[in-house]
Amino acid sequence: MSSDVVTLDTPRDGVAVLTLNRPERLNAVDEVMRDELMRTLGTLAADHSVRAVVLTGAGRGFCSGIDVRDFGPGMLEATAPAIDRLRFQEAMAALPQAIRDLPQPVIAAVNGVCVGAGLALCLACDIRVCSDSATFGNAAILLGLSGAEMGMSYHLPRIVGTSVAADWMLTGRTVSAEEADRRGLVSAMVGPNRLSDVAVGMAAVIAGHTPLGVRLTKQALQANTDAELGAALQLENRNQVLTHATDDAAARRAKWSRRGTD
Repeated sequence: MSSDVVTLDTPRDGVAVLTLNRPERLNAVDEVMRDELMRTLGTLAADHSVRAVVLTGAGRGFCSGIDVRDFGPGMLEATAPAIDRLRFQEAMAALPQAIRDLPQPVIAAVNGVCVGAGLALCLACDIRVCSDSATFGNAAILLGLSGAEMGMSYHLPRIVGTSVAADWMLTGRTVSAEEADRRGLVSAMVGPNRLSDVAVGMAAVIAGHTPLGVRLTKQALQANTDAELGAALQLENRNQVLTHATDDAAARRAKWSRRGTD
């Protein structure tokens, strides 16, 4: 499946690579890309053959944010009614929500500039890996807006801690790949030529696990980030009971127990 601004490929069994494809604008999100990305995420959510997703950008950038120069007819002026501007903001915020809500784990492969809305998409992913040439930034505050948008004030403190998140969001400064790696924003920093292979390889490992085990693990990670310990343990206990009873888990336990004896 592909369109002009979003492409979807399946390089490995169970793995889908979703690519933002406006390289001439560093994959800035315009109205067409926003709507097409939402449709594609909906398609992925319903595709049970896809067990892991990689999100990346074409060319030199991951995503340079909203295309403020040429978004399309849906871009509103500051004089537009507040309700219309709220609807616009809600439509943008629906993108990271849709990524987070995917039943499959999502790996962001950040190949270059990752700013504003691009950072929000990156943060909504479950795992982030980046090229050593990648850069990150929360740019809204530089435009006189709040730095808290599209889920960033929710996701970023949970990933890098409150103080680091406040630094990045209040200053709007550019963060290097090295700093992102050191602060725990990404789980791996690799050379540009290795990024795709690393991300797809990680996705293939995840896709090789049992679908129920992976899905329940993702759900528990999301729910228990904000849960108190008792509730977290209850959810984990339920998930273990459910997955333990599956035929797939029984086969894998049997295979595990035979290791070294065959």
